[in-house]
Amino acid sequence: MNKPIDNTHNKFRAKLEKLLEGSQIFFNGNNPWDVQVYNPDLYERILTEGSVGLGEAYMDEWWSCEQLDELFNKFFSGVLSTRVKLDPHSIKNGLWAYFSNRQSRNLASRIIKYHYDIGNDLYRSMLGRHLAYSCGYWKNARTLDESQEHKFDLICRKLNLQPGQKILDMGCGWGGFMKYAAEHYRVSCVGITLSEEQHRFCIDLCKDLPIDIRLADYRELNETFDHIVSIGMFEHVGYKNYGEYMNIARRCLKDDGLFLLHSIGGNKSVIATDPWMEKYIFPGGMLPSIKQISKATEGKFVMEDWHNFGADYDKTLMCWFENFSKNWDAISHLYDNRFFRMWKYYLLSCAGAFRARENQLWQIVFSKQGVRTGYASVR
Repeated sequence: MNKPIDNTHNKFRAKLEKLLEGSQIFFNGNNPWDVQVYNPDLYERILTEGSVGLGEAYMDEWWSCEQLDELFNKFFSGVLSTRVKLDPHSIKNGLWAYFSNRQSRNLASRIIKYHYDIGNDLYRSMLGRHLAYSCGYWKNARTLDESQEHKFDLICRKLNLQPGQKILDMGCGWGGFMKYAAEHYRVSCVGITLSEEQHRFCIDLCKDLPIDIRLADYRELNETFDHIVSIGMFEHVGYKNYGEYMNIARRCLKDDGLFLLHSIGGNKSVIATDPWMEKYIFPGGMLPSIKQISKATEGKFVMEDWHNFGADYDKTLMCWFENFSKNWDAISHLYDNRFFRMWKYYLLSCAGAFRARENQLWQIVFSKQGVRTGYASVR
């Protein structure tokens, strides 16, 4: 039973309403993005525990919202995060990231397994035919599957793939890009992942193609390739390892080759991710900034092309949530309702962040010494 609202609850609510001024977000309002409160302790929980309190309260059914994606769009569009004081979880995560290497070789495998080994059935239900867990390219696409195919082809054209070339896919996921490149551009591929579920799936998916899938850390690589691609892996590398990551990419790339980095990016430099996201979705994850990428590549690569299509991630995430929600009954026996609310909160809050352009999606093409005749940008 919900507690009656007393003066203490009113005090916490008033503080939050002050923070939300000008955002068009209201408690128990009539807009589809308004927060409907079921437990009056919510206000104190948000103020004292920050994003962890907000997210966990949603998982615990203390509040709901008809359009979570639009709630977070309005939150980030109003730059409300700049008004919020640091909470204990944010301080702890920042100190942890500063004084330790969260993504070290010893920890990386455990971190990846936490998110990617929770069941291929979940990802099959959500990601579409290609199991591509990264932003689709929607320029001329009408469906999620088309957007992923167009993204794969965009990468192949940016790298100017030629038959017989050998491609390295750093963090190959479920193998969709390698399969596409091998079938359409007649190249061979080496893919690495730390997820046992992905590794097992890739082996079956690519068994009749010139593709070698390895359960390995990128720091183990010491061979050369015509071109290198990294799609949605750099977000797991961590700022303390960016320099080493780029050194390995340079070491493994032939002198006349190209390296394409496909990564979510942030508008400012940070050393840790949102505390709720860290705890429940991507432990050890963080979004690089332009400054951090440029520092890590300085003296190692020439930047040939930088393409931002972050607005496309909003549409991709909304398609993922539609698939996840539509197919939930088929996989619900593997999880529980709290997991459903957690995953819904994750997908729709991220959609709102991309809609507000708080987060970006970058495809960056690097060469080792500069393309002598000039690089022709592909869109």
